[in-house]
Parts: sequence; C-alpha cells; structure tokens
Amino acid sequence: MWTSAQVPEDSNRPLNPRQAAAPQPGRHRKPMTAPKTQKDKASKRKKVLFTVLTVVILLGILVTAAYFIKQLIDSKYFFCKSSVKFIPIDKACDGENDCRGGEDEITCVASFTVNTTFPVRLTTGRQVLQVYSQGQGWRSVCSDNWTEQNTKTACEQLGYTSKPRSTSVPVNTLVSSLKNGRFTAIKPGITNTPIHQATIDHSVCKSGSVVSLACSDCGEVGTLGRIVGGTDAFIEDWPWQVSLQQGGHHTCGGSLVSPRWVVTAAHCFTGSKKELSRWRVVSGRTYIGTLGGSYVDRIILNGDYDPVRNDYDIALMRLSRPITVGESRKPVCLPPNAFGLLASTSMAVTGWGYLEENGKVSPSLQKAFIPLIDQAKCSSPSLYGSAITQRMICAGLLKGGVDACQGDSGGPLVYLTSSRWHLIGVVSWGVGCALGEKPGVYCNVEEMLNWIHTVVEVQNTK
Repeated sequence: MWTSAQVPEDSNRPLNPRQAAAPQPGRHRKPMTAPKTQKDKASKRKKVLFTVLTVVILLGILVTAAYFIKQLIDSKYFFCKSSVKFIPIDKACDGENDCRGGEDEITCVASFTVNTTFPVRLTTGRQVLQVYSQGQGWRSVCSDNWTEQNTKTACEQLGYTSKPRSTSVPVNTLVSSLKNGRFTAIKPGITNTPIHQATIDHSVCKSGSVVSLACSDCGEVGTLGRIVGGTDAFIEDWPWQVSLQQGGHHTCGGSLVSPRWVVTAAHCFTGSKKELSRWRVVSGRTYIGTLGGSYVDRIILNGDYDPVRNDYDIALMRLSRPITVGESRKPVCLPPNAFGLLASTSMAVTGWGYLEENGKVSPSLQKAFIPLIDQAKCSSPSLYGSAITQRMICAGLLKGGVDACQGDSGGPLVYLTSSRWHLIGVVSWGVGCALGEKPGVYCNVEEMLNWIHTVVEVQNTK
C-alpha cells in the first residue's frame, strides 16, 4: 500500500549547533606586548655570563684555598687512614708505630746495600758489553751469534727499554786491556735468557768484533748556575734536571736516568724527610714551581751512606708512574765503567740552588761549566785531604767564583761526549760556596753503577 511521505517542518536551527560557552569569571584576554629588543637580550646574556664567571672564580678560589690548606696540613701532619687520625709528621718514619698496623712506618725511605756484583755492564767510551761470573770475572761479549733480541734483553737488564741498539766494534781497535782480555759469546739459538747466563767462553771472537750497546736515546738534547757564578739555562737543554720538593718547597735537585728513576743525594733525606707522601718530583720546568709533580713510591738510600763523612752519598727515587719523555723531559745517560775522563775535562752543573752562600733559591734554572779536578790534587792537604774517598770526585775552579751551592744538592754534574750527556757526579758537599781552594765535591756515579743497576733490578720486580 502506498503511503504519503512525511515532510519535515521548516526550521532555522543549524544542523550541528554549538553549545553556548558559559562565561567564566577571572579569564581575560592577554594584552598585546611588544617583542623583546636586542638590547634586552644582550643584557640578559651579560647577566648569565656574569653569574657563570662569578661561580667559576669562586670555585677557583675554593680549589686554590683547599690546595694550600692541604699543603699546610701535609707539611705538619701525617694522616692515618686505618685509624682516621692525624699525627705530627715527625712521628712518621721514626721507628715507632703511631698508626694502627704501623701505617706510618710503611711508606718510608729505605736503604739497600749491595753485596754482589751486578753481572752486566758497559765499559770504556766504546760502550763494550761485558758479563761477569764468579769464577771467570769480566769478559767482553763477542758479536758471534748476536741478535736484535739479545740487544733488547741486555738493555732490559741494564734498566733501559727505549730504542735499544747495538753495533760491532773490531777487537783490534780496543784498548789493550780489552784487546787481550777474556771473551764470551751467546750460545746459538738463545734469545730471552739473561745475557750473563746465555754465554759460553771463547779464547777469541770468531767474528773478530765485540758488542757495543746504546740502550736508549738518553742524554740527547735538541740544541746546543745556583749555581754560584752561573748563567740562566733552559730545561730543554738539560731535560733530565728535576726539582725534589717537600711540602711544596724545593729541597734538592735530581737527575732522571730512566722514565721512572731519579738519581739524587742521600743527604737530602735526613731528619724528618723520610715519609714518601711528602715528596714530589717536578720535571720539565725552567722556572721552579710547586704545583703538580710526580708522586714517589720508593726512596732507596745507599746502605753504606755515612752522614758524617758524606761517603756513598747517593739515593734513588722511583716515581709512581713513568714520566712522558719529550723535549723538556728526558733521561741522562749513566756513564760506562772505565770512562777514563782526564783532569781539566769540562763538566756542566745545573740547579736552582742559592745564588750566593746563605742566599736564596734561584727562580730559574742555572748552569755553569767547570773543570774536573785530579783526584790526587783534590785529596791533597792543600784542598780536602783524607776527607776525599774513592766514591767522590771534585770539580770547580781552584780560584773560586763558580760552584754548586745549597739547594743544588743531589743535582747533576754531566759530561758531553760527541752526542750524549753522561751523569758523572751528584752534587754532594763542599766548604762554603765558590770559595778559593774549596771546590765542589760530588758523588762519583761510576763507582756507584753496580749499586744503581742492582737497586733498579730488585725494585722493578716489586
């Protein structure tokens, strides 16, 4: 059935009417504001920058103050970590346990006496390698069967690891004592065995030559004191020179002989100077400074050191970490045995010591060139007489005027060969500074080589 469609009524209402928004009290349209000008932005940046700069300055002041407070405390007290207390620094390393577990007696200066012969050495200016055995004595090592690995092994025994190299020296060019001496050679196929245990004796060298070693690039400088009567120096020309500082104050000099070992004088560690944490080794600086420096984990005095006569006046310091070798930090070479230096040979002495007797430390490194004095002359009644022992050498002008002085103690007396500087002496003692007929007295490093090599070998295993 058909039905009629219903037609919707006309309406003026929209199809999707919006709900009328009820007015809410407190809500108003934001007023229009002008954009910020460049001047306002710059002013805000300045305020932020000023605030940051102020904070940085305050932090710097706090850090600096904390550093100097720590330096002051360290100079007066030793901190016992185990028992969490401070004790006067003079009680550290005094032979009595003042901290729990004897903590204050552990990190102290030690002494070491050598009763054996170190079995490897270099001799004469030709740097000829020799080995020692109880029954046969010293024998020069032939070039027969010698390899690059043998070179590395021998240099490691001598305490060097940087750029070791060897050359062959014809036997007929040696001094008579070596030319007619005993010989030995490496057993075929031996590489990593210690050199003195890897040889077999020979009456002559089949190769007709012996081994000469250069175990590192020690003693080389890029160019070519107080030192009373000296002149200003640059550390790049004397890169082995270091400052030994206690409580932030320069106390003695010293010489880098490897990236981790410093040779200095035993008398630098007398009295209350035996606690290791108080010492820093500052290297690589022309102008003496107190910030930074290397920590020390060993100080070894020669066990025969006699503080009354200043005999055997030598010590070794081991740095906690090796220094980074560079233009301003580089070891000096130890001398070979029987170097054969003659009287009047020119030597160089460097340091930051007093510029005059009873004066003050020099702010910049000083150098002076002085002649070696004949041993017989130095031990004559007109100079020092019986006070001079075999472990001492003298250098300086007999008329006076140039000399090492207080603060130079432990520093280097060095000699230049064709291309390398060698450590000949360690500043030890003297009467006054730069006085006539009273030259400087130095510990004779050549006489101490056996002790130096033995200490380094023993301590490097710890």
